[in-house]
Amino acid sequence: MADLAMPARTDALPPERRLIAVGTIRHHGGRTITVRATAAGITGTSRPAVKP
Repeated sequence: MADLAMPARTDALPPERRLIAVGTIRHHGGRTITVRATAAGITGTSRPAVKP
């Protein structure tokens, strides 16, 4: 069977990549701490942990 794979283009620019958001959620000392960073800024909350 013939190999039909096409070679990668070397003259094309790679797609533009950008960070949309990054964040974390931590449970510490009976509290839930949420932090989120975007291009617009950083936000965060700290609230009592929810127990089932």
